[in-house]
Amino acid sequence: MGEKDRNGKAALRERMKALRNDMPVSVWLRANAAMTERVCASEAYRQAECLLAYASFDSEASTKAVISQALADGKTVALPRCAGPRALRWYRVEDLEGLESGAHGISEPPADPEREVVPAQSALALVPGLAFDRRGYRLGYGGGYYDTFLATFPGRSIGLCFACQLVESLADEGAVEAHDIPVGAVITA
Repeated sequence: MGEKDRNGKAALRERMKALRNDMPVSVWLRANAAMTERVCASEAYRQAECLLAYASFDSEASTKAVISQALADGKTVALPRCAGPRALRWYRVEDLEGLESGAHGISEPPADPEREVVPAQSALALVPGLAFDRRGYRLGYGGGYYDTFLATFPGRSIGLCFACQLVESLADEGAVEAHDIPVGAVITA
């Protein structure tokens, strides 16, 4: 990737963060409630035995209500932990208590081998991003963790974003590379 492309992606990341951060709290709350409802009503969620979620931070699309609902529905819920460059490992949680501040300041579950979950075909992964497009491509934070994960993940994946983060084409923005893996669906509000 050339310097111009890297600068373009960095500028797009900053623009998307600003759009998300500038949302009024009332809009953010309504959008999160709508996304939670849409995720939990989806066929992918209903069929999943395991929910691979993320511990949302800052103004990201919140996963707290979806995680709570999945636990109430008796699903296994696992959160990722950074396990090296571009590597995630998943650990089962019963709630969001006891998480640790991990790589990049993101809350992670403890690395407990007895709680490790191997992502299977029966799992649904919720994927964060700064932007998504209509084909499922995502603009992440630049670490490559989710592209690496999605490349071998056998289950279904849903990207979560606010309406202001959904663009027509990330390729047209110069933000899609050969190693990028699209999610199966994008849920927005």
